[in-house]
Amino acid sequence: MTILDPTTDLGVGEHTWQDVCSLDALTVDRGAAALVGGKAVALFRLDDDEVLAVDDVDPFWGVSVLSRGLVGCNGGTDTVASPLHKQRFDLRTGVCLDDPAVTVATWPVRVHLGRVEVGPPASLRSP
Repeated sequence: MTILDPTTDLGVGEHTWQDVCSLDALTVDRGAAALVGGKAVALFRLDDDEVLAVDDVDPFWGVSVLSRGLVGCNGGTDTVASPLHKQRFDLRTGVCLDDPAVTVATWPVRVHLGRVEVGPPASLRSP
């Protein structure tokens, strides 16, 4: 499922939030892709309704597929496994559990009045 709501834009260096979708539009333990500030982002709703987001592009293959990955838990760490070769990424830190030298950006997410909002990743935020 691809979700696109371009009602607001994330300017580089600005700390703004983009409204993406309703919380109910996200299925528990499944990914969804969204376009946030021109970047492909993978959103994941966990069973406690927490929503986490990472870059959708698999860094090993350069294609947007992480939103189609398998959501799981490894020793208490919420993860997504790439659907291509199953490398697992920590949904909170972006670190690849199978190769810690590889990471994906994480995106801050908040739920406000039943709407999922995504902020810019740390690399784009103003100090």
